[in-house]
Amino acid sequence: MATITQLSQLDLNGTYSYADYLTWQFDEAVELIRGKIMLMSPAPNVKHQRISRKLSRRIDNFLPKPCELFTAPFDVKLYDSRKSKLADQEVYSVVQPDLCVICDNSKLTEQECNGAPDWIIEILSRGNSKKEMRLKYELYEESHVIEYWLVYPYEEAIYQFVLNPQTEKYQLAAMYAGDEIASPKLFPELKIDLSAIFVE
Repeated sequence: MATITQLSQLDLNGTYSYADYLTWQFDEAVELIRGKIMLMSPAPNVKHQRISRKLSRRIDNFLPKPCELFTAPFDVKLYDSRKSKLADQEVYSVVQPDLCVICDNSKLTEQECNGAPDWIIEILSRGNSKKEMRLKYELYEESHVIEYWLVYPYEEAIYQFVLNPQTEKYQLAAMYAGDEIASPKLFPELKIDLSAIFVE
């Protein structure tokens, strides 16, 4: 495939695979959701970066082996969890979560995660659209990401969604805010003091 060096060379209404994505060498940051190009928000602001750093430090210091924490930019290829690993040209969704925890090392290649992480955390920016949030929620659910946190920096709140293994749908497990202690269902011994995460 020919290398694409300008976003303008692409049809924003077209459908693309991860194999196409690998040929793109332009400055704009994009994700693919069900084959459609999603422009990512501009570079995260200071508040976003501080929250990401504090969460990363707290989680990384706790995680038991073989679990590992990865932070954006890091490609995660997603597809229906009932399918086995797919070739690049068969994958139509690739995202770059702010933070993700992967406990199955067989999903890791030299440059990406091939399949659903166990836990994804997205820190919302002012540029995040409701459409993008809905599409990612549905994609993570379909791909069987076990736990998904949405962090609202300006409201100083976290919504915690956990996949129900029977229904294969997310349930809102908890809403944390202010100075509460957040704890992932996957790692209940991990206690995250939100007053330390959201403080300036």
